Amino acid sequence: MKTSSKLLIGAAVVIAALAVTYRAVNKAPDTSLDYSGQMLAVISDGGCSDCHSDKPNIPFYAKLPVAKQLIMKHIEDGYQSFDIVPFTEALSNGTAPSEVDLAKVEKCVLDGTMPMYQYYLVHWGSSLTDAKEQAMLEGIKAIRANFWPNELAAEEFKNECIRPVPDLVEFDPAKAELGKLLYNDTRLSADGTISCATCHSIETAGVDNKRYSEGIDGQKGGVNAPTSFNAVFNFVQFWDGRAADLAEQAGGPPLNPVEMGSKDFDEIAERIAKDRAFCKAFNAVYPEGLCQASITDAIAEYEKTLITPNSAFDRYLKGDKEAMSAEQIEGYAIFKDFGCATCHAGVNMGGLSYELMGLRANYFEDRELTLKSGLTDGDNGRWAQTGLERDRFRFKTPGLRNVALTWPYYHDGSVETLEQAIEMMSRYQCGKEMDEAQVSRVKAFLEAQTGELNEF
Repeated sequence: MKTSSKLLIGAAVVIAALAVTYRAVNKAPDTSLDYSGQMLAVISDGGCSDCHSDKPNIPFYAKLPVAKQLIMKHIEDGYQSFDIVPFTEALSNGTAPSEVDLAKVEKCVLDGTMPMYQYYLVHWGSSLTDAKEQAMLEGIKAIRANFWPNELAAEEFKNECIRPVPDLVEFDPAKAELGKLLYNDTRLSADGTISCATCHSIETAGVDNKRYSEGIDGQKGGVNAPTSFNAVFNFVQFWDGRAADLAEQAGGPPLNPVEMGSKDFDEIAERIAKDRAFCKAFNAVYPEGLCQASITDAIAEYEKTLITPNSAFDRYLKGDKEAMSAEQIEGYAIFKDFGCATCHAGVNMGGLSYELMGLRANYFEDRELTLKSGLTDGDNGRWAQTGLERDRFRFKTPGLRNVALTWPYYHDGSVETLEQAIEMMSRYQCGKEMDEAQVSRVKAFLEAQTGELNEF
């Protein structure tokens, strides 16, 4: 037998042996398990927590000179982009995973981007087979239906990671009426010049369209004022998440020395108490009278009414195929293809997670070069609350509802146009470049997010 024939036969035997071994170690999840159990098995086989957790499993070969730099970079990038531990804990406990976590995992499965080939070449049982992919996608669909039912959407869109804005959020009308008055009341500020509406005007989509809002004595804040519209759907409030809910958020600006500058709520209550007619109406609803808890609760009840349903996109999701143009529909497809919908998921298309600003490129370094703008306290993001280095430059994602009206963009208000914001997000967050036509289509899609204010 010729040498070449022997080599071919030998190669075939090796390939066959490898194929048999591959099938043996890369088993489909046990179908007797429920969907959570099957998903956990796939995640375990895939070694996802080896990189996507604060306790990575660093392999022995990571110490080798050639591999060390590459592997440690993969581990660092993996944890920065996604901490999988909350997701696996939710699966184990039978609780609701974050909508963003669901969307991120789903996107990875659909794209086949995880695990990276460098990983599964060494860990043979980790690659995503058709059976594993099916188990993951069916599990994600079941979780959405169970914990995040998309009841307003047409049947074909019920498994979308974005849900329509509802027509109404439950609120107390009597409290909201008082909250509306307080929202527009300059007596919350020390010098009687600033109200909530000063920076979060109802006429301008809940913002003031300024890079930094002006407080008492013309002082300027350190971050861009986010919209109060649809804020009820956010999982926390403020860019750094320092307020757990709307009421806690409402208690911040009145006492902020740069914003409203009041000493405390006793001082605020004393000023408002001089208005006898208002106090009579207020005490009828809040027997405890004017205090921080009652004032902020009333404002929070009012802000629950600041939702904007019935956008063109919402009508499209509900089944009206004529609600969006062909360009907007194409923009939605690009928006999902680039992964934008993973972080901008849920009812508010955002506001559900903290994400690193500059995940795929150094935003702050580039900003300093272009705008000559160095780092500020406002750039620290979530780190200001936790002190954890991973949280530096990490911010609560903004919701994209009414985004065409809420310029300038980003936490620093440095971007004036929606086109520029889209192009930069693609580069800094997705690691991809959108061409001019793609940017135009995504812009058209985002313009379809402008809803109708449902203020009572």
